[in-house]
Amino acid sequence: MSRRHPGRGRLTVAALLTTVLTLFVGTLLAAGPAHAADYRYWSFWQQGKDGAWVYATQGPSIARPDDGDVEGFRFAVSANSGSAEKPRGAADFDAICADTPAKDGHKRIALVIDFGTPGDAPGGERPPKPRTACASVDSGGTSADALAAVAKPLRYNSSALLCAISGYPKQGCGEQVSGKGDKSESAQGNGDSGGDDGGPSVGLLAGIAAIVALGAAAVWQARRRRG
Repeated sequence: MSRRHPGRGRLTVAALLTTVLTLFVGTLLAAGPAHAADYRYWSFWQQGKDGAWVYATQGPSIARPDDGDVEGFRFAVSANSGSAEKPRGAADFDAICADTPAKDGHKRIALVIDFGTPGDAPGGERPPKPRTACASVDSGGTSADALAAVAKPLRYNSSALLCAISGYPKQGCGEQVSGKGDKSESAQGNGDSGGDDGGPSVGLLAGIAAIVALGAAAVWQARRRRG
């Protein structure tokens, strides 16, 4: 007559439960969010020492550039700073500010203003062509002051978010959109966003079903060994 090793059943059940837990965590991590929301807005950029565009960490109403700096603004649809589109076109201070002489008590800021593509434009609007400008502002001026000096009218919302440059776009401000070129919708709204309501994916549901099955098997084996 064979003897069962004491605790072997408990070890087997523990191993199965560990597998169940590992699969559960893995499924959640793999599922991630169903989709990231996209927004239509003006992004703000600063040129680094190597000439590359860097997403600004401060808003234009707070940032205070130095004389000789290059800054850019790009209107586009994106989810976050990691996916935001950079300004297009030349971004050389000497070329942009060649015809703007230095002045005591002032600083010169080269600006690249990219109004984006027709695909990123709100319905019924067409973006102007990208352009550059050299702003001469007081030595203590902000990036917003520099922009206002060359690209009025500007429009901001109550949270100081930049909504329009040179009157573009005519309306809207950082609104959520269902996709590039699609109709806008409020970030708090409940409009249809192409059939994906952010619920659990089929893969996630299948993974959870498999985990439940494994868990049930582990419980059944534990009861069988105790019997």
